[in-house]
Amino acid sequence: MSISISNLTKKYGQQTVLNNITFEIGEGEVVGFLGPNGAGKTTTMRILAGALSYDTGKVKICGVEVSEDPLKTKGFVGYLPEQNPLYLDMYVKEYLLFVAETYGLGKEKHARVNEVIDQVGLRQEFHKKIGQLSKGYRQRVGLAQALIPNPKVLILDEPTTGLDPNQLEEIRNLIREIGKDKTVLLSTHIMQEIKAICNRVIVINKGDIVADYSDLSKLRAFEENSFHLEVEFVNEVIPENLEDLEQVTKVEKITATCYIIIASSDIRSSLFDFAIATKNKILMLKPIERSMEEVFKSLTN
Repeated sequence: MSISISNLTKKYGQQTVLNNITFEIGEGEVVGFLGPNGAGKTTTMRILAGALSYDTGKVKICGVEVSEDPLKTKGFVGYLPEQNPLYLDMYVKEYLLFVAETYGLGKEKHARVNEVIDQVGLRQEFHKKIGQLSKGYRQRVGLAQALIPNPKVLILDEPTTGLDPNQLEEIRNLIREIGKDKTVLLSTHIMQEIKAICNRVIVINKGDIVADYSDLSKLRAFEENSFHLEVEFVNEVIPENLEDLEQVTKVEKITATCYIIIASSDIRSSLFDFAIATKNKILMLKPIERSMEEVFKSLTN
């Protein structure tokens, strides 16, 4: 596994920021780390990057325990913090050469910097000072510095915060391309980010992992243990009669003949039996695909 976290707990005084969380990320996965502000995303990522200690649990990068050999695990990781720390008075290439020197690349540094400049699309801007760049190009510089050591694992904390729609699309395309040959953990609280970039999502809320979906269609379709249906009958229906059906948890009236039913399992056969028993034909019956935003609210409420 590229990333392995087992029973990880982190506290600040009496406040538990991470509560015994466990998850693994395999090689080549692009995983969205989703949660509201203050959920524990940044704390988890700082621990993975070796920038923050933890109280109990196991944290491994490419099979190496972070607390036992932090220097080695840092060599596996490229990290872009939420607040992109750049030297604004340095030129782009000058800054990236400086980063390369900190990694001890030696004679290879010029070739590696040129390679990364092309990879993230900075060729037309590399002669400028970082302070002269737009927010989108500064994010590219941040990604470039994270890629300099050619890491196996890329950790990106809110990489698209504050970007305009054009810059968003550019950075998303860049992350998708990078994710073809690296493991990427991307934190965000923006649902569109997950749909645009990731093939898996882990949801954290108040320090607990509340969901882990490797199939995003399951996240979009239904909340776990909840089945949503829209049903329309020919004749008027008494809502209480629908509420009495087994496993129905909620009935929402749209019109006298049309209802949204929320149940703990698929109750379509029960609805057909109900229609036969009441001699009331069903005109329409369809599952409701819930938006990712709705599911996110349910999981983090």
